[in-house]
Amino acid sequence: MDYQQAENLTTGPRATPLPVKNYLPPLLDALDRPGRELRGMLVAGTNGKGSTCAFAVSGLAACGLRVGSMPGPHLQDSTERIRVNNVPVSRSAYTAAYTEVDAAARRLSEPLDAPALRAAAAVMHYRRVGIDLAVMEASAGGRDTAVNSFDLGVKVITNVALDHTDMLGDTYAQIAWAKAGVVRDGDHVLLGDLPPEAEQMVRHVLADHSGLTVWRLGEEIRVTAGAADAVPGTAYEAKAGDGPSSVAPAQRTVAQVSTPLGTHRDLPCPLRGAHQERNLALAVAGIDALRERGLVPGFTERRLREGLAATTWPGRLELVRPARLDDWSGSVLLDGAHNPHSVATVIPEVRRMADAGRAPVLVFATKETKAAAEMLAELPAEWPLLVTVTGSSPAADPEYLARCVAGRPHTHRAPDVSTALRHAARLTGPGGLIVVIGSLALVGEARTLLGLPPG
Repeated sequence: MDYQQAENLTTGPRATPLPVKNYLPPLLDALDRPGRELRGMLVAGTNGKGSTCAFAVSGLAACGLRVGSMPGPHLQDSTERIRVNNVPVSRSAYTAAYTEVDAAARRLSEPLDAPALRAAAAVMHYRRVGIDLAVMEASAGGRDTAVNSFDLGVKVITNVALDHTDMLGDTYAQIAWAKAGVVRDGDHVLLGDLPPEAEQMVRHVLADHSGLTVWRLGEEIRVTAGAADAVPGTAYEAKAGDGPSSVAPAQRTVAQVSTPLGTHRDLPCPLRGAHQERNLALAVAGIDALRERGLVPGFTERRLREGLAATTWPGRLELVRPARLDDWSGSVLLDGAHNPHSVATVIPEVRRMADAGRAPVLVFATKETKAAAEMLAELPAEWPLLVTVTGSSPAADPEYLARCVAGRPHTHRAPDVSTALRHAARLTGPGGLIVVIGSLALVGEARTLLGLPPG
Protein backbone atom coordinates (compact mmCIF):
# COMPACT_ATOMS: atom_id res chain seq x y z
CA MET A 1 0.00 0.00 0.00
CA ASP A 2 1.28 3.49 -0.83
CA TYR A 3 0.29 6.85 0.71
CA GLN A 4 -2.46 7.58 -1.83
CA GLN A 5 -4.03 4.17 -1.27
CA ALA A 6 -3.92 4.76 2.49
CA GLU A 7 -5.60 8.14 2.05
CA ASN A 8 -8.27 6.59 -0.17
CA LEU A 9 -9.34 4.28 2.66
CA THR A 10 -11.09 7.19 4.37
CA THR A 11 -12.33 8.95 1.24
CA GLY A 12 -13.59 6.00 -0.79
CA PRO A 13 -16.55 3.66 -0.22
CA ARG A 14 -15.71 3.11 3.46
CA ALA A 15 -16.21 6.83 4.09
CA THR A 16 -19.86 6.57 3.10
CA PRO A 17 -21.96 8.14 5.88
CA LEU A 18 -23.46 5.58 8.21
CA PRO A 19 -26.00 5.94 11.00
CA VAL A 20 -24.50 7.64 14.06
CA LYS A 21 -22.72 4.82 15.84
CA ASN A 22 -19.24 3.91 17.07
CA TYR A 23 -17.92 1.37 14.56
CA LEU A 24 -14.43 1.15 16.07
CA PRO A 25 -14.61 -1.62 18.75
CA PRO A 26 -14.70 -4.62 16.34
CA LEU A 27 -11.76 -3.20 14.42
CA LEU A 28 -9.77 -2.71 17.64
CA ASP A 29 -10.51 -6.31 18.59
CA ALA A 30 -9.16 -7.47 15.24
CA LEU A 31 -5.98 -5.46 15.89
CA ASP A 32 -5.44 -6.94 19.39
CA ARG A 33 -6.89 -3.91 21.20
CA PRO A 34 -4.35 -1.13 20.59
CA GLY A 35 -5.03 1.82 22.88
CA ARG A 36 -6.48 -0.17 25.75
CA GLU A 37 -3.80 1.19 28.11
CA LEU A 38 -3.96 4.77 26.88
CA ARG A 39 -4.50 7.52 29.43
CA GLY A 40 -4.85 11.22 28.86
CA MET A 41 -7.51 13.66 27.79
CA LEU A 42 -10.50 13.47 25.44
CA VAL A 43 -11.80 16.84 24.25
CA ALA A 44 -15.40 17.15 23.04
CA GLY A 45 -17.52 20.19 22.24
CA THR A 46 -18.73 22.25 19.31
CA ASN A 47 -15.83 24.69 18.92
CA GLY A 48 -12.35 25.13 20.33
CA LYS A 49 -11.44 21.44 20.48
CA GLY A 50 -8.38 21.67 18.24
CA SER A 51 -6.93 24.72 19.99
CA THR A 52 -7.53 23.21 23.44
CA CYS A 53 -5.77 20.02 22.34
CA ALA A 54 -2.86 21.99 20.85
CA PHE A 55 -2.33 23.91 24.11
CA ALA A 56 -2.54 20.72 26.16
CA VAL A 57 -0.11 18.79 23.97
CA SER A 58 2.40 21.66 23.99
CA GLY A 59 2.25 21.97 27.78
CA LEU A 60 2.59 18.23 28.35
CA ALA A 61 5.39 17.82 25.81
CA ALA A 62 7.39 20.56 27.52
CA CYS A 63 7.16 18.47 30.70
CA GLY A 64 9.11 15.70 28.96
CA LEU A 65 6.20 13.52 27.82
CA ARG A 66 5.51 11.96 24.43
CA VAL A 67 1.94 12.88 23.61
CA GLY A 68 -0.13 11.45 20.78
CA SER A 69 -2.97 13.46 19.27
CA MET A 70 -5.29 13.04 16.30
CA PRO A 71 -6.99 16.33 15.40
CA GLY A 72 -9.43 16.57 12.55
CA PRO A 73 -10.18 17.50 9.92
CA HIS A 74 -6.76 18.05 8.38
CA LEU A 75 -6.03 21.25 6.46
CA GLN A 76 -3.62 20.17 3.72
CA ASP A 77 -2.31 16.64 4.27
CA SER A 78 -3.89 13.60 5.88
CA THR A 79 -0.75 12.99 7.95
CA GLU A 80 -1.83 15.98 10.09
CA ARG A 81 -4.37 13.65 11.73
CA ILE A 82 -1.72 11.53 13.48
CA ARG A 83 0.75 13.50 15.62
CA VAL A 84 3.32 13.04 18.35
CA ASN A 85 4.07 16.19 20.35
CA ASN A 86 2.07 18.19 17.78
CA VAL A 87 4.30 17.04 14.87
CA PRO A 88 2.50 15.14 12.06
CA VAL A 89 3.81 11.68 11.21
CA SER A 90 5.73 10.99 8.03
CA ARG A 91 3.89 9.65 5.01
CA SER A 92 5.70 6.34 5.36
CA ALA A 93 4.58 5.96 8.99
CA TYR A 94 1.05 6.99 8.03
CA THR A 95 0.99 4.39 5.27
CA ALA A 96 2.37 1.67 7.55
CA ALA A 97 -0.39 2.28 10.11
CA TYR A 98 -3.13 2.13 7.50
CA THR A 99 -1.66 -0.99 5.92
CA GLU A 100 -2.14 -2.84 9.22
CA VAL A 101 -5.62 -1.40 9.71
CA ASP A 102 -6.71 -2.32 6.20
CA ALA A 103 -5.55 -5.92 6.65
CA ALA A 104 -7.63 -6.24 9.83
CA ALA A 105 -10.63 -4.48 8.29
CA ARG A 106 -10.72 -6.97 5.42
CA ARG A 107 -11.25 -9.78 7.93
CA LEU A 108 -14.40 -8.17 9.33
CA SER A 109 -17.96 -8.40 8.15
CA GLU A 110 -19.12 -5.44 10.25
CA PRO A 111 -19.46 -2.01 8.59
CA LEU A 112 -16.70 0.55 9.11
CA ASP A 113 -16.57 4.29 8.61
CA ALA A 114 -13.82 6.88 8.21
CA PRO A 115 -13.62 7.91 11.91
CA ALA A 116 -13.12 4.28 12.95
CA LEU A 117 -10.37 3.75 10.39
CA ARG A 118 -8.61 6.98 11.36
CA ALA A 119 -8.72 6.27 15.09
CA ALA A 120 -7.44 2.73 14.57
CA ALA A 121 -4.55 3.95 12.40
CA ALA A 122 -3.58 6.55 15.00
CA VAL A 123 -3.44 4.12 17.90
CA MET A 124 -1.57 1.57 15.81
CA HIS A 125 1.11 4.19 15.21
CA TYR A 126 1.18 5.11 18.90
CA ARG A 127 1.63 1.48 19.84
CA ARG A 128 4.54 1.21 17.42
CA VAL A 129 6.42 4.35 18.52
CA GLY A 130 5.37 4.47 22.17
CA ILE A 131 3.63 7.44 23.79
CA ASP A 132 3.07 8.45 27.41
CA LEU A 133 -0.31 10.15 27.07
CA ALA A 134 -2.98 10.77 24.43
CA VAL A 135 -4.91 13.98 23.83
CA MET A 136 -7.80 13.07 21.55
CA GLU A 137 -10.34 15.26 19.83
CA ALA A 138 -13.87 13.91 19.56
CA SER A 139 -15.45 14.20 16.13
CA ALA A 140 -18.80 15.88 15.51
CA GLY A 141 -20.60 13.84 18.13
CA GLY A 142 -19.32 12.60 21.45
CA ARG A 143 -21.28 9.67 22.75
CA ASP A 144 -20.84 7.79 19.46
CA THR A 145 -17.47 9.19 18.44
CA ALA A 146 -14.80 6.62 17.61
CA VAL A 147 -12.31 7.92 20.18
CA ASN A 148 -14.87 7.32 22.93
CA SER A 149 -13.66 3.71 22.72
CA PHE A 150 -10.63 4.75 24.79
CA ASP A 151 -10.84 5.18 28.56
CA LEU A 152 -8.54 8.20 28.87
CA GLY A 153 -9.77 9.40 32.26
CA VAL A 154 -9.98 13.19 31.74
CA LYS A 155 -12.87 14.54 29.66
CA VAL A 156 -13.29 18.13 28.47
CA ILE A 157 -16.44 19.68 26.99
CA THR A 158 -15.34 23.03 25.57
CA ASN A 159 -18.77 24.45 24.71
CA VAL A 160 -22.07 23.63 23.03
CA ALA A 161 -23.46 25.47 20.00
CA LEU A 162 -25.82 24.62 17.16
CA ASP A 163 -23.82 22.66 14.60
CA HIS A 164 -24.13 19.28 12.89
CA THR A 165 -27.83 19.52 13.64
CA ASP A 166 -28.58 16.94 10.93
CA MET A 167 -26.78 14.34 13.07
CA LEU A 168 -27.04 15.58 16.65
CA GLY A 169 -30.37 17.38 16.83
CA ASP A 170 -31.40 21.00 16.58
CA THR A 171 -31.50 22.00 20.26
CA TYR A 172 -28.76 22.75 22.77
CA ALA A 173 -30.06 19.95 24.98
CA GLN A 174 -29.83 17.32 22.23
CA ILE A 175 -26.32 18.36 21.25
CA ALA A 176 -25.22 18.53 24.89
CA TRP A 177 -26.54 15.00 25.44
CA ALA A 178 -24.31 13.77 22.61
CA LYS A 179 -21.23 15.67 23.82
CA ALA A 180 -21.61 14.59 27.45
CA GLY A 181 -21.82 10.98 26.33
CA VAL A 182 -18.01 10.79 26.44
CA VAL A 183 -18.10 10.71 30.26
CA ARG A 184 -17.53 7.43 32.14
CA ASP A 185 -17.64 6.55 35.82
CA GLY A 186 -14.58 7.85 37.66
CA ASP A 187 -13.68 10.49 35.08
CA HIS A 188 -12.31 13.92 35.80
CA VAL A 189 -14.68 16.22 33.85
CA LEU A 190 -13.93 19.80 32.79
CA LEU A 191 -16.77 21.97 31.51
CA GLY A 192 -16.39 25.15 29.46
CA ASP A 193 -18.99 27.81 28.66
CA LEU A 194 -22.40 26.17 28.22
CA PRO A 195 -25.78 27.73 27.41
CA PRO A 196 -28.28 27.16 30.26
CA GLU A 197 -30.21 24.49 28.34
CA ALA A 198 -26.99 22.62 27.54
CA GLU A 199 -25.67 22.95 31.08
CA GLN A 200 -28.88 21.48 32.48
CA MET A 201 -28.61 18.50 30.16
CA VAL A 202 -24.91 17.95 30.94
CA ARG A 203 -25.67 17.98 34.68
CA HIS A 204 -28.43 15.44 34.04
CA VAL A 205 -26.03 13.14 32.19
CA LEU A 206 -23.32 13.50 34.83
CA ALA A 207 -25.80 12.60 37.57
CA ASP A 208 -26.01 9.10 36.08
CA HIS A 209 -22.28 8.51 36.73
CA SER A 210 -20.37 7.81 39.91
CA GLY A 211 -16.94 8.84 41.14
CA LEU A 212 -16.70 11.98 39.01
CA THR A 213 -14.58 15.04 39.72
CA VAL A 214 -16.13 18.04 37.97
CA TRP A 215 -14.43 21.40 37.39
CA ARG A 216 -16.35 24.20 35.67
CA LEU A 217 -14.95 27.22 33.85
CA GLY A 218 -15.88 30.26 35.92
CA GLU A 219 -16.14 28.22 39.13
CA GLU A 220 -13.35 25.74 39.91
CA ILE A 221 -11.46 26.96 36.82
CA ARG A 222 -10.83 30.71 36.54
CA VAL A 223 -8.91 32.68 33.96
CA THR A 224 -7.93 36.33 33.86
CA ALA A 225 -5.94 37.88 31.05
CA GLY A 226 -4.30 41.14 30.13
CA ALA A 227 -2.21 42.43 27.24
CA ALA A 228 1.55 42.62 27.67
CA ASP A 229 4.13 44.63 25.76
CA ALA A 230 5.12 43.46 22.30
CA VAL A 231 7.95 40.97 22.67
CA PRO A 232 9.56 38.55 20.20
CA GLY A 233 8.31 35.02 19.96
CA THR A 234 4.88 35.26 21.52
CA ALA A 235 2.16 35.67 18.90
CA TYR A 236 1.62 33.38 15.96
CA GLU A 237 2.16 34.69 12.44
CA ALA A 238 2.88 32.60 9.39
CA LYS A 239 5.39 33.81 6.83
CA ALA A 240 4.70 32.56 3.32
CA GLY A 241 7.68 31.21 1.49
CA ASP A 242 9.86 30.85 4.60
CA GLY A 243 9.28 27.13 5.16
CA PRO A 244 7.19 26.05 8.15
CA SER A 245 4.92 28.64 9.70
CA SER A 246 7.06 30.73 12.01
CA VAL A 247 6.65 32.92 15.06
CA ALA A 248 7.14 36.64 14.71
CA PRO A 249 7.05 39.58 17.14
CA ALA A 250 3.54 40.75 17.94
CA GLN A 251 1.27 41.63 20.84
CA ARG A 252 0.85 38.78 23.29
CA THR A 253 -1.65 37.88 25.96
CA VAL A 254 -0.59 36.75 29.41
CA ALA A 255 -3.11 34.74 31.37
CA GLN A 256 -3.53 33.62 34.94
CA VAL A 257 -5.34 30.32 35.35
CA SER A 258 -6.54 28.97 38.69
CA THR A 259 -7.73 25.43 39.41
CA PRO A 260 -8.19 23.53 42.66
CA LEU A 261 -4.49 22.56 42.37
CA GLY A 262 -3.32 26.17 42.51
CA THR A 263 -2.75 29.30 40.43
CA HIS A 264 -0.60 29.41 37.30
CA ARG A 265 0.66 32.93 36.59
CA ASP A 266 2.16 34.62 33.54
CA LEU A 267 0.97 31.99 31.07
CA PRO A 268 1.53 33.05 27.44
CA CYS A 269 -1.44 32.68 25.09
CA PRO A 270 0.06 32.89 21.58
CA LEU A 271 -3.19 32.17 19.71
CA ARG A 272 -5.28 35.21 18.87
CA GLY A 273 -8.73 35.99 20.23
CA ALA A 274 -10.34 36.21 23.66
CA HIS A 275 -11.87 32.77 23.11
CA GLN A 276 -8.37 31.29 23.08
CA GLU A 277 -7.87 32.35 26.68
CA ARG A 278 -10.79 30.08 27.61
CA ASN A 279 -9.33 27.25 25.54
CA LEU A 280 -5.99 27.81 27.26
CA ALA A 281 -7.66 27.65 30.68
CA LEU A 282 -9.35 24.34 29.86
CA ALA A 283 -6.08 22.89 28.58
CA VAL A 284 -4.19 23.96 31.72
CA ALA A 285 -6.99 22.57 33.90
CA GLY A 286 -6.73 19.33 31.94
CA ILE A 287 -3.01 19.18 32.65
CA ASP A 288 -3.77 19.74 36.34
CA ALA A 289 -6.32 16.93 36.24
CA LEU A 290 -3.67 14.64 34.77
CA ARG A 291 -1.20 15.81 37.42
CA GLU A 292 -3.74 14.93 40.09
CA ARG A 293 -3.74 11.39 38.64
CA GLY A 294 0.04 11.22 38.83
CA LEU A 295 0.51 11.27 35.06
CA VAL A 296 2.71 14.39 34.65
CA PRO A 297 5.78 13.67 36.80
CA GLY A 298 7.99 16.27 35.11
CA PHE A 299 5.68 19.23 35.68
CA THR A 300 7.10 22.63 36.57
CA GLU A 301 5.61 26.09 36.07
CA ARG A 302 8.56 27.08 33.89
CA ARG A 303 8.05 24.08 31.60
CA LEU A 304 4.33 24.79 31.36
CA ARG A 305 4.99 28.39 30.31
CA GLU A 306 7.60 27.34 27.75
CA GLY A 307 5.27 24.76 26.26
CA LEU A 308 2.31 27.09 25.99
CA ALA A 309 4.48 29.82 24.43
CA ALA A 310 5.46 27.41 21.65
CA THR A 311 1.84 26.53 20.76
CA THR A 312 0.84 27.04 17.14
CA TRP A 313 -2.41 26.01 15.50
CA PRO A 314 -2.64 26.80 11.78
CA GLY A 315 -5.85 28.19 10.35
CA ARG A 316 -7.18 29.76 13.55
CA LEU A 317 -6.83 33.55 13.22
CA GLU A 318 -3.55 32.79 11.48
CA LEU A 319 -2.02 35.93 9.99
CA VAL A 320 0.13 35.39 6.91
CA ARG A 321 2.33 38.46 6.50
CA PRO A 322 3.76 39.08 4.01
CA ALA A 323 1.51 37.06 1.74
CA ARG A 324 2.14 36.93 -2.00
CA LEU A 325 -0.05 35.97 -4.94
CA ASP A 326 1.50 36.55 -8.34
CA ASP A 327 2.56 40.23 -8.20
CA TRP A 328 0.33 41.09 -5.21
CA SER A 329 1.73 41.43 -1.72
CA GLY A 330 -0.28 42.05 1.44
CA SER A 331 -1.69 40.17 4.42
CA VAL A 332 -4.05 37.20 4.61
CA LEU A 333 -5.92 36.25 7.77
CA LEU A 334 -7.13 32.64 7.86
CA ASP A 335 -9.77 31.22 10.17
CA GLY A 336 -11.71 27.95 9.94
CA ALA A 337 -14.84 29.34 11.58
CA HIS A 338 -17.27 26.71 10.33
CA ASN A 339 -20.55 27.49 12.11
CA PRO A 340 -22.44 30.66 13.15
CA HIS A 341 -21.16 30.55 16.73
CA SER A 342 -17.51 30.40 15.68
CA VAL A 343 -17.92 33.14 13.05
CA ALA A 344 -19.55 35.42 15.64
CA THR A 345 -16.72 34.64 18.06
CA VAL A 346 -13.82 35.56 15.77
CA ILE A 347 -15.27 38.57 13.90
CA PRO A 348 -14.61 41.04 16.78
CA GLU A 349 -10.93 40.04 16.67
CA VAL A 350 -10.91 40.35 12.86
CA ARG A 351 -12.34 43.88 13.18
CA ARG A 352 -9.58 44.80 15.64
CA MET A 353 -6.92 43.57 13.24
CA ALA A 354 -8.35 45.38 10.20
CA ASP A 355 -7.14 48.82 9.14
CA ALA A 356 -9.84 51.26 10.23
CA GLY A 357 -9.47 53.26 7.03
CA ARG A 358 -9.29 50.35 4.61
CA ALA A 359 -11.86 47.57 4.47
CA PRO A 360 -10.51 44.02 4.07
CA VAL A 361 -11.96 41.66 1.47
CA LEU A 362 -13.72 38.54 2.72
CA VAL A 363 -13.39 35.15 1.01
CA PHE A 364 -16.00 32.65 2.18
CA ALA A 365 -16.86 29.01 1.48
CA THR A 366 -18.53 26.31 3.53
CA LYS A 367 -20.05 22.85 3.37
CA GLU A 368 -23.56 22.44 2.02
CA THR A 369 -24.65 20.92 5.35
CA LYS A 370 -23.75 24.06 7.31
CA ALA A 371 -25.97 27.00 8.27
CA ALA A 372 -24.51 29.19 5.54
CA ALA A 373 -27.05 32.02 5.74
CA GLU A 374 -26.52 32.41 9.47
CA MET A 375 -22.74 32.34 9.04
CA LEU A 376 -22.83 34.96 6.29
CA ALA A 377 -25.08 37.18 8.40
CA GLU A 378 -22.27 37.47 10.97
CA LEU A 379 -19.82 38.92 8.42
CA PRO A 380 -19.48 42.75 8.31
CA ALA A 381 -21.86 43.93 5.59
CA GLU A 382 -19.67 46.90 4.65
CA TRP A 383 -16.73 44.68 3.60
CA PRO A 384 -16.51 43.28 0.05
CA LEU A 385 -17.36 39.57 -0.04
CA LEU A 386 -16.27 36.81 -2.41
CA VAL A 387 -18.19 33.53 -2.16
CA THR A 388 -16.53 30.47 -3.64
CA VAL A 389 -16.40 26.69 -3.47
CA THR A 390 -13.69 24.27 -2.32
CA GLY A 391 -12.68 21.03 -3.96
CA SER A 392 -13.83 19.13 -0.89
CA SER A 393 -17.25 17.50 -1.02
CA PRO A 394 -19.95 18.31 -0.04
CA ALA A 395 -19.32 22.02 -0.61
CA ALA A 396 -21.98 24.71 -0.88
CA ASP A 397 -22.52 26.15 -4.36
CA PRO A 398 -21.43 29.81 -4.73
CA GLU A 399 -24.73 30.60 -6.43
CA TYR A 400 -26.58 29.39 -3.34
CA LEU A 401 -24.26 31.38 -1.08
CA ALA A 402 -24.86 34.49 -3.19
CA ARG A 403 -28.62 34.03 -2.83
CA CYS A 404 -28.15 33.92 0.95
CA VAL A 405 -26.81 37.50 0.80
CA ALA A 406 -28.92 38.75 -2.10
CA GLY A 407 -29.35 42.22 -0.59
CA ARG A 408 -25.73 42.68 0.36
CA PRO A 409 -23.61 45.13 -1.69
CA HIS A 410 -20.17 44.31 -3.05
CA THR A 411 -20.74 40.55 -3.33
CA HIS A 412 -18.80 38.56 -5.92
CA ARG A 413 -18.69 34.90 -6.96
CA ALA A 414 -15.64 32.82 -7.81
CA PRO A 415 -15.61 29.28 -9.25
CA ASP A 416 -12.70 28.10 -7.05
CA VAL A 417 -10.43 29.22 -4.22
CA SER A 418 -7.51 30.17 -6.44
CA THR A 419 -9.69 32.51 -8.50
CA ALA A 420 -11.29 33.91 -5.33
CA LEU A 421 -7.95 34.81 -3.74
CA ARG A 422 -6.66 36.50 -6.87
CA HIS A 423 -9.90 38.44 -7.27
CA ALA A 424 -9.69 39.47 -3.61
CA ALA A 425 -6.11 40.66 -4.15
CA ARG A 426 -7.25 42.91 -6.99
CA LEU A 427 -10.09 44.29 -4.87
CA THR A 428 -7.99 45.04 -1.80
CA GLY A 429 -4.92 46.29 -3.67
CA PRO A 430 -1.24 46.17 -2.67
CA GLY A 431 -0.70 45.96 1.07
CA GLY A 432 -4.33 45.17 1.78
CA LEU A 433 -5.89 42.47 3.96
CA ILE A 434 -7.76 39.40 2.72
CA VAL A 435 -9.81 37.51 5.32
CA VAL A 436 -10.34 33.84 4.43
CA ILE A 437 -13.11 32.48 6.64
CA GLY A 438 -15.42 29.47 6.60
CA SER A 439 -14.67 25.81 6.22
CA LEU A 440 -11.33 24.28 7.19
CA ALA A 441 -11.15 22.93 3.63
CA LEU A 442 -11.16 26.55 2.41
CA VAL A 443 -8.38 27.44 4.84
CA GLY A 444 -6.34 24.43 3.76
CA GLU A 445 -6.59 25.27 0.07
CA ALA A 446 -5.70 28.90 0.78
CA ARG A 447 -2.62 27.86 2.80
CA THR A 448 -1.42 25.70 -0.07
CA LEU A 449 -1.91 28.53 -2.58
CA LEU A 450 0.04 30.87 -0.29
CA GLY A 451 2.98 28.48 -0.19
CA LEU A 452 2.55 27.40 3.43
CA PRO A 453 3.50 23.79 4.22
CA PRO A 454 1.22 21.45 6.15
CA GLY A 455 1.49 21.89 9.88
